[in-house]
Amino acid sequence: MLIIHHWDTDGITSAALTVKALNLEDFVNVSPPIGEFRFDKRIDKYIEKYNKIYVLDLNLPQEVENITKETIFIDHHIQKKIKNPNVKQINPVLDGKDYPSASFVVSEYFSIWNYLSTLGAIGDIGEKAFSISKVKKLLDIANINKKEALKLVNLIDSNYIVMERNEVENAVKVILNLEPKDLLEYEKWNKNLEKINNAIEEAISNMEIKNRIAFIEFKSKFNIISKVARKVVWRMGYDGAVVVNEDFNGKAQIYFRISSNLINKINMTELIQTLKNKNYNVGGKKDVLGCICEKDDINEVLKIINSYLR
Repeated sequence: MLIIHHWDTDGITSAALTVKALNLEDFVNVSPPIGEFRFDKRIDKYIEKYNKIYVLDLNLPQEVENITKETIFIDHHIQKKIKNPNVKQINPVLDGKDYPSASFVVSEYFSIWNYLSTLGAIGDIGEKAFSISKVKKLLDIANINKKEALKLVNLIDSNYIVMERNEVENAVKVILNLEPKDLLEYEKWNKNLEKINNAIEEAISNMEIKNRIAFIEFKSKFNIISKVARKVVWRMGYDGAVVVNEDFNGKAQIYFRISSNLINKINMTELIQTLKNKNYNVGGKKDVLGCICEKDDINEVLKIINSYLR
């Protein structure tokens, strides 16, 4: 069995939930190149080896259109219906429903609910997840408080933020083998957090504010761009954040997040499609957009995003 999953907490917990639900002992889990929304040659080679594949929390329907193996595609992002008859697409968005995370979709699909279901949601929508009754109930059952849940998400995310793809994949096994209290003390992840927090603070120190939208540009080898945007919108209370990492492994990262105040004012779905039509590597949901582009394309992408802010 092959599991291909996103590199963040939602993807990692979705993979762990799938392993638990199917009682898998023989499985391989892999993640795309961190920060890049594509399957690389490494993933392609794994796909050749396995007859059944799960793709979890990855808004990459185009990557499975030509797969000839049985594939279960579980996601919660905005996307078109997959035409490939070999792929079973499980995504409530296609039915007009909104789920906080892929972990919730996986949990419902397999009828397996535990604290991992909640971590995926907290990872994707932040503290808003604590207003979901099921999140509260599952955390209580696991004897995990709010502070611990938030730290668990940050610890799991730390693997992709410091750009360690192998550790992202290994995190699934760590989660399956350790109890929550042990995960909170996991030394490697805690050391990651210290480095990450310093990098985030440095990035935010360069922030400019226009009409309650934060504009931030920085350079970092760490994949902190989403963490920077989330802190600015979720913790600092701004209506939106346009964040640019000008030199991320030779490419540029652009991340646009909006608060609930702007969801009905900015058509993120249309914006994502506009950038896709220009062949940019982009994905997202109704409140967030992520884009990888060449450094020379930064200004054009920002110009398109800014046109939606007027």
